[in-house]
Amino acid sequence: MRFFISIQLGFVLLAGVSAWPQQDSPAAPAPAVNSPVLTVPSNNQSGGNNQGSIANDSNVNDSNIEDRMLTPPPVSGQVYPLSVASEERANYLRGGVVFNTAYSDNVLASTSGTPVSDVSYSVWPTLAIDQTLTRLHWVLSYAPGFTFYQRITSRNEEDQNLSLDLQYRLSPHVTVSFRDSFQKSSDVFNQPGQGLAGAVSGSDLGANNFVIAPLADRLSNGGTGGISYQSSANDMIGANGNFSNLHYPNPTEVPGLYDAASRGGSGFYSHRLSPRHYVGVTYQYQELLSYPAAATNQTQTDAALFFYTYYPSRALSLSFFGGPQYYNEGPQYVSTILPAVAGMKAWTPAAGLSFNWQAPHTAVALSYSHSVSGGGGLLGAVELDSASGSLRQQLTRNLSASLAGGYANNGVLSLASLGGHSISGSAALQRQIGERVSVQAGYTRLRQTYSFFSDNPNTNREWVSLSYQFARPLGR
Repeated sequence: MRFFISIQLGFVLLAGVSAWPQQDSPAAPAPAVNSPVLTVPSNNQSGGNNQGSIANDSNVNDSNIEDRMLTPPPVSGQVYPLSVASEERANYLRGGVVFNTAYSDNVLASTSGTPVSDVSYSVWPTLAIDQTLTRLHWVLSYAPGFTFYQRITSRNEEDQNLSLDLQYRLSPHVTVSFRDSFQKSSDVFNQPGQGLAGAVSGSDLGANNFVIAPLADRLSNGGTGGISYQSSANDMIGANGNFSNLHYPNPTEVPGLYDAASRGGSGFYSHRLSPRHYVGVTYQYQELLSYPAAATNQTQTDAALFFYTYYPSRALSLSFFGGPQYYNEGPQYVSTILPAVAGMKAWTPAAGLSFNWQAPHTAVALSYSHSVSGGGGLLGAVELDSASGSLRQQLTRNLSASLAGGYANNGVLSLASLGGHSISGSAALQRQIGERVSVQAGYTRLRQTYSFFSDNPNTNREWVSLSYQFARPLGR
C-alpha cells in the first residue's frame, strides 16, 4: 500500500507546481544540466538541522545561523551527496528524457542452466523540482519509463522512479525532515541516474541493498522521517523513523529470494565540543521481516551506540559509531513442509565509519559498517559486513567520470549456509554536448556467491545513454 501512496503523493506535488508563482523580473539563465535529474541532498543539507539548504529567516540574525549545529551522518539517516559542489543549484525545475541501451552477459543468473545474454532498450522522461524557501527546502524527482529486451521479451517492464526529500524548519532550532523513494524495475542497475555512482550512507539505518536479484520484476519502497531540536548552543536531541519494503510480484523469477520489510526508530543526543568536533549517543530499534513460503520470519534488534564526527571543513566529514547490539530472532521458516528452525538471542558488536568530501570538482564518499540487518531478500535477518565507496570527478567543464564499488558479506543468523557475499564495481564517463544534451557510457561488474547463484555468479554489463535535459528557474 505504501507503494501507491508514494506515487499518488508525487503526482499531487507535480500538479501543484504548475501554479507556482514566477517572479516578474527577468530570471537568471538556467545552468547547463550536467547530470540526470535524480539527485540527493548536498553535504550541507544532509541531516535534519543542517540549515545551509534553507533560506535565511528574516527573524533570525546571522549569529544564530552560524550557531546552528549540524546533524552528524551516523544519526541523520541521509546518504552522502553524489554531485560535485559546482553542480549544486537550487530553485530550478528540471526535466528531459533519457534513452539507454545496455548489454548484459548473464541476465537470468541461476534461473538458467547456462548464462543468457541480452540487450535492453529504455526510455525515461524525467522531471525534478528543487526549491528553497524561507523555511522549506524540497526536492522531488520522477522518472517513469519503459524497458524492452531484445531476446527475453517476457521481462519487458514499465519502470517507475520517484523520490521526495523535504526539510522544514519549524523554528530557528527545530527542523523536521522526510525522505521517501519508490522504484519499480526489472533490473536494479537500470536507472536514469546510473552514471552518478552508488549511494553511500554514514549510518546503518538503511535497507540492505547488497543482494542483487537476476532480471525480475521488483518493487522497492523506503523512507525516513525525523525531527531535531537544538536545545542549547552546543546540544541537540532528535528522533528518526524509517521503513523499507521489497516485493517480487513473480517469485518464480527469483528462486532463493523472498519479499522483505523493515521498520525502526531511533533517538539521539549530540554535543558539539567545538565547531569541528561532535560526539553523541543514539539508541536504535529495528524489526526485520522476511516472508518465505507464506510464513513470516521476524527478528528484533536493540542497539546503544556512541558516535563521533569530525568536520575539518563544511565540505569534509569523518564519522565513527560503535557499541553493543542485541538481537532476538523468532522461529525461522524455510518452507511450509519443514519445521521451523529455532531462533537465536545474542549480543554482538555494531560499528561503522564513513568519510565524505565534496569539493568544487570532486565528490568522494566511503563507508564501512558491521551490524545485524535485514536480509535484503534472503531467508531472514543477517549479520552484515559491508563496505562501499563512490568517486565523482569533473575532469573538464564538459567531461566527468565516476567510480563506485561495494562489498557485502551476508551471514543469515540461524541458517549460515544460505548466506553469501557480493562484490561489485562500476565506472562511467559523461560528456556534455552543449547546454542540454549529454552522453554517458559505463561498465558494471558483479559477482555473488550465494547458494542460488552458485552456477552462474558473475555478470558483466555495459551501457550507453543519451540525455536531453532542460532547467528553468522557479520564482522566489
